[in-house]
Order: sequence, then C-alpha cells, then structure tokens
Amino acid sequence: MTVIVEVRRGAYHDSVSLMQASRAVAAADGVDAALVAMATELNLELLDGMGFDRPDDVGPNDLLVAVRASDEDAAARAHQVLENALTELGAGHGSGGAAAGDLASGPAPRTVSAAARQAPATLALVSVPGPHAYVEAMDALEAGLSVMVFSDNVLVEQEVALKDEGRRRDLLVMGPDCGTAIVGGVGLGFSNAVRPGPVGVIAASGTGAQQLSCLLDAAGVGVSHVLGVGGRDLSAAVGGRSTMQALDLLDGDPATELIVLVSKPPEKTVADEVRGYAATLRTPVQFALLGRGQPDLTAAAQGAVSALNGSWDEPRWWPAPQQRSGDYRVLRGLFAGGTLCDEAMVIAAEVLGPVMSNIPLEPEWALGDDLRASGHLMIDFGDDRLTQGRPHPMIDQSQRIERMLEEATGSRSPVVLLDVVLGHGAHADPAAELAPALTEAHRLAVESGRELAAVVSLCGAADDPQGLERQAMALAAAGASVHLSNAAAARKALELLADEAKVRDE
Repeated sequence: MTVIVEVRRGAYHDSVSLMQASRAVAAADGVDAALVAMATELNLELLDGMGFDRPDDVGPNDLLVAVRASDEDAAARAHQVLENALTELGAGHGSGGAAAGDLASGPAPRTVSAAARQAPATLALVSVPGPHAYVEAMDALEAGLSVMVFSDNVLVEQEVALKDEGRRRDLLVMGPDCGTAIVGGVGLGFSNAVRPGPVGVIAASGTGAQQLSCLLDAAGVGVSHVLGVGGRDLSAAVGGRSTMQALDLLDGDPATELIVLVSKPPEKTVADEVRGYAATLRTPVQFALLGRGQPDLTAAAQGAVSALNGSWDEPRWWPAPQQRSGDYRVLRGLFAGGTLCDEAMVIAAEVLGPVMSNIPLEPEWALGDDLRASGHLMIDFGDDRLTQGRPHPMIDQSQRIERMLEEATGSRSPVVLLDVVLGHGAHADPAAELAPALTEAHRLAVESGRELAAVVSLCGAADDPQGLERQAMALAAAGASVHLSNAAAARKALELLADEAKVRDE
C-alpha cells in the first residue's frame, strides 16, 4: 500500500472543479481512496475519517491531495490523472466566465474585486466553502458585479444581507445554493445544452430549472435566460427578494416573451405576494410552484409551449426490455436532485399516503439520521447535510448505488426510482456506472427470492455532452424504464406498485 498526502500552498480551485478532479483520481486503477480539496476544517475532518494523517500548518487557501493506492505504480497513475485534471482547470475549461487571457498580465488577482478591475466582467461566480462565501459575494457586489453563489451552507441571515445589498446596488444575487444558471447563453454550475429561445426561467430550484428547460428544449422551445435564485428565496425568511428582482430583469429583456417561475414548495404568503407582483408586469408569467394540487413540471412545460403556440408531444420514454410484473410492495426513491425528489413525493403521496424522507413533505414524515424506514421512502442525496465534505451525487453516484444494492436484498420487493441528471458539471458518463449496478441489483434481488423494478427519470437535453440517447438506451438495456419526464417516471413507479396502492385504498 502506498499513501501520499501532499499540500500545495495557495493553489486555489473552486469546489465544483475539485469535486470532479477528486472523483477522477479516486476512479484511477489501483486507487483505494482519494481526496482532492481545499484544506478547510470540514475537509480536514473528512481526511481524518478516511484514515489519512492530517498535515501540519495548512489553511483553507491550500490545496490538499491525499491518495491511498495499491502500490507505487498506481499512485503514479493517480498523480498523472490529477495533473491532467488540474491542467484542464488551468486552461480555463468550464461552463463559462472570463478566460485567463482576458486578465491583464501580471500577478494573478487574489480577490474578486481585484479580478473585476482587470476583466470586463458583470457577473461573479462564488464557489467556496459556505462559511467563506458571504465575504467573497459581498466583495463582488462592492465591485459592481452581480453574483451567483454556488456555495451551500450559508447562513440565512447572510443571504438576506447579500440580497438587500444587491437590490440597493441594482445587482442580482443568485443563491446561495444556486446550482444552475444560464445567462446570455452561458451555462453556469450544473446546466444543460439547451437551445436559445423566448422563455425566461426563474428558479428557486436547480434540478427543477434543468427539468423544465430540458422539456422545453425537447419540444423545440428554447430559453433566453435561467436565473437561479437559491432554494430558500421563496421561504418566509428570505421573502422572494431575488425572485422579485429577476422578474424585473426578465420583464425588461426584449428576448423574453414568457417567464416561468419554478420552485420547490414555497411559503404560501411569499408565493401569493410574488403572484400579485407578477400580475403587474408586461411579460406574462406562468408558475410551476410544486406542492399538492399544483401542476407538475411536465404540465408547466406543456403550458409554456402552448402559450407560445408551439406543438406539444408527450416526453419520450424507453421501456424496460422485460416488462416487470412482480408483487412489488415498497417504493424506494434515491434522488440526486431535491426538486425532482419533491415532485415525485407529491405525486406518490397522493396515491400511497405517507412517504418518509430527509426532505419531508410533512414534519411527521421525516426520516431519522440512519435514513431508514419500513414503508415508502425517498432520499435526496444532494441535500446539504449529505454533501458536506463529499462530491454532489450528480458527480459521485457511489452512495446511491450502495443504497440501491442494499435495497435489492431487503425484506420487501422494491420499486427503485432514480433520477439521472445530465449536462455540464455532472458525471461524464453516469450510465457506465449505473447500468452495471442495475444489473447487479436485479441479480441480488432474484438470489434473495425477491424482485426489483427500476424506473429512471433522465433529465437531459439532446446536445448534452454525455449523449442523451446513449444514456437512455444503456439504462433501459440494464432493465430500467427510462423517462425524460420526472413526473411520468413517478407515475410509472406507482403503476408498478398498483397492488400496494389498492391495499391502502381498501
């Protein structure tokens, strides 16, 4: 066994890029464990938990590299994978933003405001550990930049302060915990390769924005902008501050003919205030605010297409090669996207009753820390509490795969409902990992004298780098029913659980 722990002083990279680099190193042949991250206290604690020795005298501006490999050759291969990944980061590969050549020659800027003085930017992307995000975002605002705060685990009081400062300066604050945006055709964070068009999307939800924009793209309708506002923006504490600003911006944009507002279940009083304000705008606004009695995201996409006099066909799906018809008794939703999980829970609860979750629809439906329940459950593996110190499940599928294999040998035959999110920033080839895991889960279930059915919600656009068609066909070939509509995937899962639903009704 060869163990390497290396510190690179002052070598800063954003957290999304390092998640991808860390995952690439961990996947190298012969590597048992790997961590590539900034040396924050949280990441140092993660290093301890992985069994590495903590280096002395390191700080959050230092890059930490830890690798445990089978031998020196494997460690050398891992080192080369890391260097290749960091070289790509240094070359400016990514979703957008100013390239290195746009900055004046001389020392690299060490603050957002210093960089703003050297490049003709209007928007800053902040992707640092949550405790440091407020300072960096405020620095961006003071430099005259609107800001997208990708970072999560930011205090709600700091979010309110940032958004109030942004409004005072007539600048937009997207986030915190804003995972997705498309501004002027440039994708930021987790975004899909969707066509330009007349729909402006405002989203208090990352995967909700991705699902909506991908469904519009499949219907031949593009987006002008996707402005993420952070998952808490329509909460009582934040009060829709960025949503109101985003409405004003899109209302004044000549390329936007229709605005669609998508959100996780919002605070009712805030939603009512936003509806009232939207009614005063020149540009029509449609709402996709998830919750009981509200339209799902697929219905919202259909409504937008119809409003623009477009043609709507039901989203594509790929049936499993073998129709499953077992005695399925329990639903297990294993999600990477919180909004997709919310939408599926709303649909399922109408038929099945209580669905336990770590992001529950009702307080009494909350899962404990062990994320276990005897009845129906759905887990959002992308929740802040499950991503501290580890890559987001749209990048690293290992947690979900482990749980799916565990469910295959459980006491009741499950229907497993999964989302797979494509696009920039996400896993480069999720089906390459997930399809073999699906095959293995079916095998384990049969060996245990049970059955397992898998349904996949595939959120992606035709031009996404992973190849939408290739991903869908690989997952279907592994035994899953695959749906571009998350709502349709949830209803397919309920169809397979029809006997269990009848038991409840009786």
